[in-house]
Amino acid sequence: MGNNIEDDSFSKPVERWSVYCYGVGHMLNDITSACWFTYLLLFLTEIGLSSRDAAIVMLSGQIADGLATIFFGELIDRFGHFKIWHGAGSILVAISFSSVFGGCVPCKVLSSFTSMVETVSYSTFAAIFNVGWAATQVSHMSMVSCITLNSTSRVVLASCRNAFTMVANLSLYGIAFIVFEVIKGKTPTDIENQYRWIAYLSIFIGCCFVGIFHLGTNEPSSKTGIHGNILARISWTYWFLKILYYQVALVYTLTRLVLNVSQAYLAFYVIDDLRMAQSSKALVPAIIYISSFVVSLLLQEIAWNEKRLKAYYTIGGILWVFCGIAIVLLPRSMSLFVYAVSIFIGIANALMTVTAVSMQNILIGQDLNGCAFVCGSLSFLDKISCGLTLFVLQSYHSSSPVVAGNISNDYFSITRYGLGLVPAFCSLVGVAVTWTMELRNPLYKPLTETLLE
Repeated sequence: MGNNIEDDSFSKPVERWSVYCYGVGHMLNDITSACWFTYLLLFLTEIGLSSRDAAIVMLSGQIADGLATIFFGELIDRFGHFKIWHGAGSILVAISFSSVFGGCVPCKVLSSFTSMVETVSYSTFAAIFNVGWAATQVSHMSMVSCITLNSTSRVVLASCRNAFTMVANLSLYGIAFIVFEVIKGKTPTDIENQYRWIAYLSIFIGCCFVGIFHLGTNEPSSKTGIHGNILARISWTYWFLKILYYQVALVYTLTRLVLNVSQAYLAFYVIDDLRMAQSSKALVPAIIYISSFVVSLLLQEIAWNEKRLKAYYTIGGILWVFCGIAIVLLPRSMSLFVYAVSIFIGIANALMTVTAVSMQNILIGQDLNGCAFVCGSLSFLDKISCGLTLFVLQSYHSSSPVVAGNISNDYFSITRYGLGLVPAFCSLVGVAVTWTMELRNPLYKPLTETLLE
């Protein structure tokens, strides 16, 4: 009789409070990631590094992140303990992130401020930060599949996580807006002070929410089978033989490229191409994340199935195509229209992110003892592809603007192309791949023992 009660309780949707506690668990990663992708390249070039050296720092962090996700995914699948990995990663992120934006400490120790020493220093701290970030990300993402087998609840958890990603980003841009207004970046020292305060305040806010996550979320178990049996770890080859694995990996990677490339070049675009005020490099991203936050909340109330996942991803992808075209063609004299474009970018980002992560959870299904590998391997592809893409774009960033027909030289730039065409192309390919998938969920039998109360 007791088993029937437990089965019935697990078949119900996850409680809303539990959803919220899980959703805030990635806030530290999200707020530092927003600062990383939005301001790292801008910060490094403003303090004197060349575009290529700044790209090397970014790439070193992305490579370290990508390799670490595979490593941590394997360890989590072997040993479990999601919350321990999450906590350890969060501590490493909090300690190392301030050093990424805190100035070149080894340069001061060695009394050498050459470009090589600065590049090696920032690259080292960037790699350490991303290793901690990977541990937190893989453990948090893979928890979704072990918290519940209910497909709708998994989408709700992913949507809530995405909603708090928007909260984290909005917090960052609110902090950045205030700091940029209070501290004027006239010298490299002033610029370092700006970003140092942004980093410290971001870490403080993120750590508060990490505490809520650990207090409000129970440790789920990936070791209990559908009938209460202990399952062996799933081999990597099991996933490599699934066509759906490659389809989901491609869609997830393309979606992350859309988000990260657009985030990395948005600040350059509004400052260099549209010549807007300095505060706009915080205000424009904030508008994107406000609209994403609203859409993410609405997506939590939808009962999901295969057709809806594909339809909503397609809507987001098509929206991004039109936004990309608008970004490429928007003249400087009509720069204020970027605020309207930002609203639609935010909507597109939310639709694509929530559905892409949900496709990943459908791929995992009941194979809980391989969930960390799936999350880690997909994140590896995301980090490496994003790092290489940004490295290529940034390597040409200092080149002369492209002349297009009779349009003046200051109209088209690598920034404009990178922000407009790359996400639009990735969105279009992602939509095409989505419609080749078979996302039908099998009917899940509830677990004998509940994983989250």
